[in-house]
Amino acid sequence: MTDATRRTIRTVVQTTIALAVLLPAIVDASGIPATLPWVAGALAVAGGLARVMALPGVQALMPAWLRTHPPADAELRALTRKNDRGGA
Repeated sequence: MTDATRRTIRTVVQTTIALAVLLPAIVDASGIPATLPWVAGALAVAGGLARVMALPGVQALMPAWLRTHPPADAELRALTRKNDRGGA
């Protein structure tokens, strides 16, 4: 896979996630009734996607460039190194 293809895939994934997170605000600001079936479905999917992406298990499976925080084992290794050097 070329670098351009990887960048394109990353951009599509990031844009999809951003729209999923912003969709409730976009619907509210636009004045579209959230009770319309297609809007309610889109909001449910967006909320579900945001919720699943935030799970620690899913975060650990994602590539580093897509994670919102480092995996727990990386944090523990950093704390261990800090304590080995005599830090607090």
